[in-house]
Amino acid sequence: MTNVTYDELFGAVLTLPPLYRAMLAEHLLKSLDEINPEVEAGWEKKITNRIKAIDEGKVTLVSSDEVLQRLRNR
Repeated sequence: MTNVTYDELFGAVLTLPPLYRAMLAEHLLKSLDEINPEVEAGWEKKITNRIKAIDEGKVTLVSSDEVLQRLRNR
């Protein structure tokens, strides 16, 4: 590949149809992910615990509208 600048590459990518741009974005994001099994296991445990707490009624859920309103009121 020749020495292409960021601006040239970005301009060329923008000429692609939306589906191809989305596919490229997905591939680029995946290329940044370094899967760490310990981190993944930690997230899995955290998610499972949060779902369990919700199912058992141990937490009070707040709607996104309410969260946004609270943030606006700060």
